[in-house]
Amino acid sequence: MKPSLIEFPEEFTSERLLIRKPLPGDGKAVYEAIQASLDELKPWMPWAHTNQSEQDTEANIRDSIAKFITREDLRLHIFNKETGEFIGSTGLHRINWDVPKFEIGYWIDTRYSGNGYITEAAEAVTNFAFKELNANRVEIRCDSRNTKSRAIPERLGLTLEGILKNDSLSADSKELRDTCIFAKTN
Repeated sequence: MKPSLIEFPEEFTSERLLIRKPLPGDGKAVYEAIQASLDELKPWMPWAHTNQSEQDTEANIRDSIAKFITREDLRLHIFNKETGEFIGSTGLHRINWDVPKFEIGYWIDTRYSGNGYITEAAEAVTNFAFKELNANRVEIRCDSRNTKSRAIPERLGLTLEGILKNDSLSADSKELRDTCIFAKTN
């Protein structure tokens, strides 16, 4: 079956979170979260080094909507279930539908960090991948120096399968970095 024809829920919940596909108009909340979090995002996210306007962010979201429809990439936005506030972004990336396997990515609005939201979201996305998308493999990859990001798969019991030495460049492209690969398999 063509990936674009695969049907699955476009939103789901966890105890405190609503996790859903991006929608037109999400740009304002995402832009504000990025601006509030730049100092924490810049060491790890290359896209945090580019100057983006609110309109650029909205355009990026609309591009992610198109990729969601074609099942090329499944960005997901995280909201507080009670208040409706945007908390961060996650998703299933680097998809191989033949296996099927997915890589979870995430970032949080700094104003909400330290509350376990990303751990809760990553666990919900992992369960979603296995239950709704019949995943055989879910990965979380992160810079070996990113202790906060590394803590997420460790808390969730994913297996550290290896550390790829000199695998990537730092977010500012100034030095080589190692990449940790954590995975859960079916």
